[in-house]
Amino acid sequence: MSGMVTEIRPPRRDELTTCVRIGALAPLTRPGWQEAGRHLLAGMELAAGEVNDAGGIEGRPLELVVRDTAADPHRAEAAVEELARLGVAALAGEYHSVVARTAAIRADALGVPFLCSSAVLDGLTERPSPWVARLAPAQSHGWRVYADFLLAAGHRRVVVAAQPSVYWASGARILRDHLAPHGGTVVEVDMRESTPATVCDTLADRHATALLLLVGHPEPAVSIVRSVRRDRRLAGILIGAPAGQPEFAQWMASLGEDGAGIPFLRYLPERLGPLGARVGAALRERLDQAPSFVAFEGYDTVTVLAEVLRSHGTGPARVTESWASVSVDGTRGRIRFSRVPDIGVWQWAWAPVQVVDRDPAHPGRFRVLRTTDASAPRDV
Repeated sequence: MSGMVTEIRPPRRDELTTCVRIGALAPLTRPGWQEAGRHLLAGMELAAGEVNDAGGIEGRPLELVVRDTAADPHRAEAAVEELARLGVAALAGEYHSVVARTAAIRADALGVPFLCSSAVLDGLTERPSPWVARLAPAQSHGWRVYADFLLAAGHRRVVVAAQPSVYWASGARILRDHLAPHGGTVVEVDMRESTPATVCDTLADRHATALLLLVGHPEPAVSIVRSVRRDRRLAGILIGAPAGQPEFAQWMASLGEDGAGIPFLRYLPERLGPLGARVGAALRERLDQAPSFVAFEGYDTVTVLAEVLRSHGTGPARVTESWASVSVDGTRGRIRFSRVPDIGVWQWAWAPVQVVDRDPAHPGRFRVLRTTDASAPRDV
C-alpha cells in the first residue's frame, strides 16, 4: 500500500502502453478514519483484480495508483495534482467529505475525471462540473432519512454535540430544517468550548430525548458516549451517530457494550443480490472481518470506471462524456448517473439508505431500523 511520494516523474512510454492507471484516494493514516480507508481500498483492489482477471481494459492491465489523504485537504490537493501529472485515466475514492470536496474542485480545474466513492457533502464542487460523479447519496438525502427515523421514533427534542466542520454544520442544518416543521428542535453544543459533562447537563436541562454525535472518533465521541451512558439523569436517552462511526469494528473495540444501540446511516440494500453476496464474501476474506458499506462503495467505483474505460476509451474527455450513459450492475443495485437539482456533480440517485444500529443483545449483529422503502425493524 503506497502513500504520498516525494519524487514526481512522468510516466514512461512503456507504462502508458502496458497499463491503464486510476488514481485511488483514501485516508490510510491518522488523523484520517483509517478503518474506513482500509475498507474503501479493499473494495477498489478487489474490483481491479477482477477487471484484470477478465482481460483488463482492451487487453491492458488496470493499475491503482494509491495515495493516502490522511483526512488532509491540502494533501489530497497535492495528490490530485501529482496523479494528473502521472497521466491517470481517472481518479477514484475518498471517504471524508471535506477532503473529497478539495479533490473534486482540483480535479474539475485540471480536467481529470473523478468518481467519488463515499463522501456525501452536497456541495462537492463550487460550480456544476462535467468532470465529477458520485456514488454515495448526497447528505441532504441520507440525513433526511435519518431525521424521518427520529420523528417516527418520537424524538423532537434533539441535542447535537458538534465540532467545527463544513460537513458537521451542513448535517446539523439538514436535521434542524427537517425537524422544525414537525415541532422539533435542535440544540447545538460546540465541542470546542464544552466537555462531555457539559453535553450531559444540556441534555438534562433541555429535557432532550436524543443526542447526535457530530464529532470525530475516537475522541471526543468515546468520552461523550461513556459519560451519557453513566449519567443517571439520562436513562433512556437515544444516542445517534448519523455519519456511520458504529459501522466499524474499531467503534466496538473502543466502547464495548456502550457502543451498541446507537443508530447510524449506511448505504446498503435490505438484501444483497448475487453480485453483492459474492463480493461481500470476497471482501470478508480479504478484510478478515465483515465488510462495511464503504468497501462495497470502493468495489462499485472501480467497476463503474472499468466499464466506462472499456466502452468509451481512456481519454479524460471520453470518460466525462460517458457519465450520462452509464448503466452498470453494482453490488447494491443498477448504477446510473443523472443531474440532481442543487447537486453540481453527476449523481447516482440514489444508493439505498438504511438507519441501522448494533443490537445491544448481540453487538456483532446489526438491526435495520429504517430504510428508504420500509421502516419495520429487522435483524441482519
